[in-house]
Amino acid sequence: MRMKYFSKYTLAATLFLAGASACTDLDEEIRGDFTETFAPANQGVGQEAGAASDGLESAFNRLLNGTANHESYFSVQEISSDEAVITQKGGDWFDGGIWLIMHSHEFTSTVGGINNAWNDIYTGVLQCNELMVNGKPDPEEVGARIALTTPETAQVRMLRSYFYWRLLDVFGRVKIAVSPGVDVPQSSRADVYAFVVSELLGIVDDLPAGRQEYARTSQGAAYALLSRLYLNAGVYTGTTKYAEAIAAADMVINSGAYNLSTNYADVFSPTNTDNVEHIMVAPFDSQTGGGMNFAMMTLHYPSQLTYRTTAQPWNGYSTLEEFYNSYDAGDKRREASFVVGPQTDFNGNPILDLAYDKEDPDGPEINYTPFINELAPNGSRQAGARLGKFSFKIGETPDMDNDYPVLRYGEVLLNKAEAIARSNGNWSHPDALALVNQLRLRADVSEYTTMTEGEFLAERGRELFQEALRRTDLIRFGAWGDAWWEKEAHADPDLNLMPIPLQQINASATSTYQLTQNPGYP
Repeated sequence: MRMKYFSKYTLAATLFLAGASACTDLDEEIRGDFTETFAPANQGVGQEAGAASDGLESAFNRLLNGTANHESYFSVQEISSDEAVITQKGGDWFDGGIWLIMHSHEFTSTVGGINNAWNDIYTGVLQCNELMVNGKPDPEEVGARIALTTPETAQVRMLRSYFYWRLLDVFGRVKIAVSPGVDVPQSSRADVYAFVVSELLGIVDDLPAGRQEYARTSQGAAYALLSRLYLNAGVYTGTTKYAEAIAAADMVINSGAYNLSTNYADVFSPTNTDNVEHIMVAPFDSQTGGGMNFAMMTLHYPSQLTYRTTAQPWNGYSTLEEFYNSYDAGDKRREASFVVGPQTDFNGNPILDLAYDKEDPDGPEINYTPFINELAPNGSRQAGARLGKFSFKIGETPDMDNDYPVLRYGEVLLNKAEAIARSNGNWSHPDALALVNQLRLRADVSEYTTMTEGEFLAERGRELFQEALRRTDLIRFGAWGDAWWEKEAHADPDLNLMPIPLQQINASATSTYQLTQNPGYP
């Protein structure tokens, strides 16, 4: 056991929060799953990658924006939770304090990332509306457009429903725009919820049965999203819908179209195209579908030598020590999800940070320790387990090849298990345990014989890490206001929603229906 020690400095104003030190076992090996020359297998979204064009790309490609890159939806969902953090490393990553504010839940309508999330999601809505109203490009006549078929319309409405789920979950009170250029009043959160549910129920029979075509949707996607909506109905509307969540999950489970991957890491790897667990994906590809930047976002600068990346990483994101330690030591999900320990170059030589903190006992040799000394102003440049669930290949580019599942089978199992437990008032209900134990069996950890609400939340975290669901889960479990590392406890229900971006409120000043701010925000 070793303890890393760093001196503590005072950070002015409200951004300062007290930190805590901890001892950590560092006897872990570097992860490097792809050590040979790599030929991407993902189809991507363009003709170069071999993906068929059905004319719906303008809408479905919008999933690539904000889903797995910095300063948009992913950042808002993750940095505000107990899963991920961006520490201020001296002069690096202060960014006006916006990520420190995000971590400490001092949200404002001008905090970075929130406006980008709004724009990215609504641009997806706009592209869906444009397709449904104006049709798709006619492949036989340049400049002409043809109307969507009923199944194609259902596909696009499914995608638009997913975008509206994001708006419902993050912002609550939004405009339900269904036609390009037509302004509408701002709707209540309950009304947005009702709209999304109605849309999904209205289109499900027109969607393809069975497995979806690559990068498209199916009945399974509609039911998977419904299971998520119904599970959160108490948060969104004040009325629980656990029976409905179970029924929707059963439609996915009983379809036979999906299953658990035998290997957890395969679900997220650079060769994860059409994994058996994928229900709906953002189809990232380094050549034709850029936007997944996890290697850049999380790895230290010298880790370029480890993976021979074509650009130098940014050394930003890591996970909190307590979250990392929530896994059993032998949990295969922990091994698959994080990069920890001493780091070497491709040939096995230690990699160095020549600007290292002189009080770091590891010296200049890079060692990703789960323990992080402080949030700000001098977070250690090499501290924190790094986000490695979407694993990196040798020769990684800034845009990765891994597809990102926005809906997957493992989550559906957990949704059903939680709905069973909540509807029966029994977190150790045998049917709930059986579903959770399917995931634990794959992770090679002991099966549960009893379970508490807190343990169930922890299990969702371990299974769904880095999938942008943690904020949503913490709110539903009543743990959003809990204290965690360098974040004080709060009991403000208004913080369950992010503020409507000031830029959007100002931009709507001349519209027929001006946006108004969520309660609790100036």
